[in-house]
Parts: sequence; C-alpha cells; structure tokens
Amino acid sequence: MTRPKSLAIAVALAAGFAPSAWAQCVGDLTHDGAVNGADLGLLLSDWGGCTACAADLDRNGSVDGSDLGTLLGVWGACPSPIVPAWASLVEAQPDPSVITDPAIRAAIVESGMAWRVRHQPTQIELLLIPAGTFQMGCTPMTNGWCWLEESPVHQVTFSGPIYMGRYEVTQAQWTQVMGANPSQFQGPSYPNSALRPVERLNWNDTLPFLAATGMRLPTESEWEYASRAGTVTAFHGTPTNPAGGNNDAALAAVAWIGMNSGMQTQPIGLKPANGFGLHDMAGNVMEWASDWLGPYPATPQVDPAGPASGWGRVFRGGCWHLYPDLCRVSVRFEDQPDGQRYSDTGMRAARDP
Repeated sequence: MTRPKSLAIAVALAAGFAPSAWAQCVGDLTHDGAVNGADLGLLLSDWGGCTACAADLDRNGSVDGSDLGTLLGVWGACPSPIVPAWASLVEAQPDPSVITDPAIRAAIVESGMAWRVRHQPTQIELLLIPAGTFQMGCTPMTNGWCWLEESPVHQVTFSGPIYMGRYEVTQAQWTQVMGANPSQFQGPSYPNSALRPVERLNWNDTLPFLAATGMRLPTESEWEYASRAGTVTAFHGTPTNPAGGNNDAALAAVAWIGMNSGMQTQPIGLKPANGFGLHDMAGNVMEWASDWLGPYPATPQVDPAGPASGWGRVFRGGCWHLYPDLCRVSVRFEDQPDGQRYSDTGMRAARDP
C-alpha cells in the first residue's frame, strides 16, 4: 500500500527534513501555489503549436491533450516537496526536457522529495534517484560479449530513493574539502581543470572526503541502476535517444573515451545526460563504489550492499583512455582499497535523503 503523501511529509518533518518555500509545481502556470482555473485558462490560450512556452508541460513542441491531462491530474494545491536538512533546493520537479520518461518523472514526484538539490557544505548538486527495480548484469554490445563476473543477470529492488551527484566530484570541490588536489590533469596545460573530475584516488582516499562531507559512495547496484536509468542496453540513453543502444560507434556522442578525449579528462557535464539527468556515467573517469567485488547472486536482491569482504573494491563506468567494450554499463572493475593511484579513477558522491 502506498503511504499517503500528507503522512509521508509529516514523517519526513519529524525526521528532520524541511519543505522548501517554492511556489510552483507541474501545471502551476500562474505560480500561485495551486493548479486551478487560472492555469487551465492559460493552457487553453496557448493551445496548438508552441515554442518554449510554459503550457507545453511535456516539452513536445505543442500544447495538446497530453498537457491538459497532466494539468488536470495535478489539480488542486501544490504539495511542497521535501528538501533534506543538509540541502538547498535547486529545482522541485523533474524537468521534462531532462527526464523524458514519464514513468521516471512520476516516480520522482511520487517520492515527495525535491528533484534537484545542492549539498550545502560543498555546493555539490545531486539529483533524486527514485526507488525501483531493474535487471543487473551482462549487457553486451552488438556482436559483443560480457566478462564472466557480469553474470548471472539478476533482479535488484531498491526500497527507497537516494540522491546521486549530477556530476563526478570535481577538482575544485575536492580541493575545497581536502585542501590539496591529487589530480594529474591540472594546471595551465589543462584548461578548466577546476571543472575536471578529481582523479588519482584509490578507494581509501575517498574516505576522509566522505567523512568530512557526510556523503557516501553509491553501492555497485545503485551505481548501475542510476547509470542505466531505465535502459536495458550496453550504453545509456540521452534526452534525444532515451532507449540507449548497443552500437559502440554511438558511445562517443555520450562519453569521453579513448577515441575522442584527447587522452585526458574533460570538464564535467559536456556530454548529454542519461535518463536520470546524470552526466559522465560512461567515460571521463571511472568511479568508486562502496562494495567489495564478489560473484553475483542468482536470486532477486533488495537493497544489496555487496559481499562482507574481498580482495578489491569495485569501480565502474569506463574512462577517458578505454575503448567502448570496457565502457559498457555492466562492466565491473576492482582494485585493492590502498592500491596505486591512477589518473583514470575518481568518484561520484551519493547521500541518503
């Protein structure tokens, strides 16, 4: 049974969350905190073809029955989204031009949590990843194959939402917290190095940053779920290609990899986002997860955290010097927590609501 939103908000307030002072929600065209006849009038006055008008709620270039249905479906007072106490609000509701899948938008709204927030101490931007279920494991490229450790494919369910960094942690963000920058690709020879991902991190290096900020690494399953964003292909989708694909020739359009990176990292966010609005989930730098690497289970899992011990910790995502077969969403890597530091490995932060 779904918990009523009013009760969910009350529970969240008791747990230390605070609703923001925002006034608008999807369909609130007059920005008065409610969806009512005034909004309906504005929508009808814009009926038909439309270029970037507010009444085009699904951003399909026209105001039509789909927009009318959306407006009528949220009729009444706008609920205040829940903003965690550690965050400031950036955007309450998912932007349809970024989150193009209506089912994902609905899941984000149903959570009652704000979509885009900023971690107050570091100003790192995070996006809500809603609860859900997906198939984790082997997805080969066209005429390709998977590594043994990518199987068996198994069902994973998440019982609640998390917040995930919209971008990889940058050199500037790392330096703000840690006071020094370990990255190779910094300085005058690398323009905009402050906006490039921090690298040359082993797993243990991430721990003091996380302790200082109150954030955490995503689990391996959270990372793959967030990277796939509803796709079942080797490479994640984009707003213009939401289904993703298995053709390696298309990967350069969404990722900095060996064939287009200039053999170095690039500033965050220059490639299109995936279906959750996350950038650089493939390419640029590989990203540490919290788990030890271990064999996948064959049975369905709920909120898995990985094995209790192992030889190496997991990192995912491919990087600036690899070819497409090693940048597939299901590829797994590992290294010892105190291992050598490489210029292809960084991190993405996560936080529980």
